[in-house]
Amino acid sequence: MSLDQFAPAVQAEIASVREIVARLHGELPRWGLVVWTAGNVSQRLRGADLFVIKPSGVTYDALTAESMVVCDLDGNLVDGDRSPSSDTAAHAYVYRHMPEVGGVVHTHSTYATAWAARGEPVPCVLTMMADEFGGDIPIGPFALIGDDSIGQGIVETLRGSRSRAVLMRNHGPFTIGKDGTDAVKAAVMVEEVARTVHISRQLGEPLPIDQVHIDSLYDRYQNVYGQSTAVTTDQEIPS
Repeated sequence: MSLDQFAPAVQAEIASVREIVARLHGELPRWGLVVWTAGNVSQRLRGADLFVIKPSGVTYDALTAESMVVCDLDGNLVDGDRSPSSDTAAHAYVYRHMPEVGGVVHTHSTYATAWAARGEPVPCVLTMMADEFGGDIPIGPFALIGDDSIGQGIVETLRGSRSRAVLMRNHGPFTIGKDGTDAVKAAVMVEEVARTVHISRQLGEPLPIDQVHIDSLYDRYQNVYGQSTAVTTDQEIPS
C-alpha cells in the first residue's frame, strides 16, 4: 500500500505524527521507563484510520521519524521499511474499540511491572494518583504477545474506568491518552506512583484516601488545574 492513495493533508499529518512519535520514544529512556529495545509509543491520526508506531527490535538511539511505521487499525503495515512493533496488534485493538484514545504507550518500567508481576492493583493512597488516575491503577488479565489478546485485556479493564493505566498481569503497564504525549505522561506518572507506594509499604500500611476526596481531587485536576487556555503543544510534556 502506498501513501500516494491518501490526500495531501493526510500525508502531511503522517509526516508530522512520525516526528512526534519518534521524539516521544526518546522520553521513555529519559524517564527510565525502558531498557534496550523494549517498549513502544503510538499515536493515532485524526484525518485517517491510521496510527504511527515504532518498528520492532530497533534501539532507541537508532529511531528517527523516517524509521517510524504507519499501520491501519487492523495492525497491517501501510508504510515503512521495517516490521512494526510486536505490540502493534494490541495498539490497533485499543484504537478500534476506544475511539476516544489517540495515544497508547507500553513500557516495562521497574516498579509498575513489579506490581504487575504480583497481580496487585496499585491502591490510590496518593493525591497524585487521585489527580491523574481517579483511583487505583487496575490489573489486567494475563495475555500472550502475538495477537490482539493484550489489546482485549486493556480495553476490558479500562473501558468505563477513569484510570489511563492498566498493569497487564506478569507483563507490565500500558497507558492511554488523548494523544501520544498524554499517554507518555501517564506512563511516567504510573511508574512514579508505583515506586512511591511500594516504598511506603516498606514503612507500613499506607493510609487510604476516602472516595469522596478522590472524586474531588480528580475533578479539580481534570477540569480546573492548569492554564485556562491550552499552552502546551505536541512538542511538550505537560507538568
